[in-house]
Amino acid sequence: MAGITGIGGIFIRSRDPKALSAWYRDVLGIALETWGGAIFRQGPKSPPQAVWSAFEEGTQYFVPSTREVMINFAVDNLDAYLAQIEAKGVKPVGKMQTDPNGKFAWILDPDGTKIELWEPK
Repeated sequence: MAGITGIGGIFIRSRDPKALSAWYRDVLGIALETWGGAIFRQGPKSPPQAVWSAFEEGTQYFVPSTREVMINFAVDNLDAYLAQIEAKGVKPVGKMQTDPNGKFAWILDPDGTKIELWEPK
């Protein structure tokens, strides 16, 4: 039987895709390919899995974003990463939280998409 084997990509609409891609490159440090997107390869520091999850339409978890998606990026050192992007003018949304899965913080990209930053335990 044929089936899904994993997440093949994240695709997002933007009023200005080139400017948004440049922000992800310049502020978040995501290496862009010549075609404008990024390729994430699993490595020894990567989480062992990716998660897909549907949320209720009225969820407050995405607030203050009004977008229909939220992106979660795994980071190797959340405190250092937050300091690094705060120096580039990015302010966290709310306070950092810790739970059995690790540490979490949130930011917004220029289009208002909420980004969850996660340092796995």
